[in-house]
Amino acid sequence: MIKQTLQSLAGIEVFPIISLIIFFVIFTIVCIWAFSLDKEVITEMERIPLDNDMTDGDSIDV
Repeated sequence: MIKQTLQSLAGIEVFPIISLIIFFVIFTIVCIWAFSLDKEVITEMERIPLDNDMTDGDSIDV
């Protein structure tokens, strides 16, 4: 039933092509961004989960 409904829609075959193009463009942009980062930024991002100091002045009640 779903197959018949989708086949009856005009121009439905273009949507998989459009989604593939969108995915490829976004993937390419993210790869270019990731490879163009400075080493200092990457090192700073690596240490974020390990930082225990709170700079906002917030405290955690334990």
